[in-house]
Amino acid sequence: MEKIYTKNAPDAIGPYSQAVKVNGLVFTSGQIAIDPATGNVEATTIEAQTEQVCTNLKNVLEAAGSSLEKAVKTVCFLADMNDFAAFNAVYGTYFTSKPARSCVAVKTLPKNVLVEVEVIAEG
Repeated sequence: MEKIYTKNAPDAIGPYSQAVKVNGLVFTSGQIAIDPATGNVEATTIEAQTEQVCTNLKNVLEAAGSSLEKAVKTVCFLADMNDFAAFNAVYGTYFTSKPARSCVAVKTLPKNVLVEVEVIAEG
């Protein structure tokens, strides 16, 4: 198992890795809208937070030798299902290969963000 780290995505805020690569697959940890340059959540809208999340995931996957195009499964968490359409509008511009996906609403996300996404991708 190879642990993946890039300074182009936020540092883990707990005892976990940004991603791990094993048996030809990359498993990312959930990414939230932390800007790696500042270490803070700067974006306030679902669209802007989704952009930051997807950028973070892109950078983690690239550090692992993968890409968003190689995603096979995503798991998406929304703080409010009323944001589903706006989230999809941005998500769809990044995940153009249309991987399998689950999307659920949750009560609260870390740092009170609006969205979190994790990815499984080919390595």
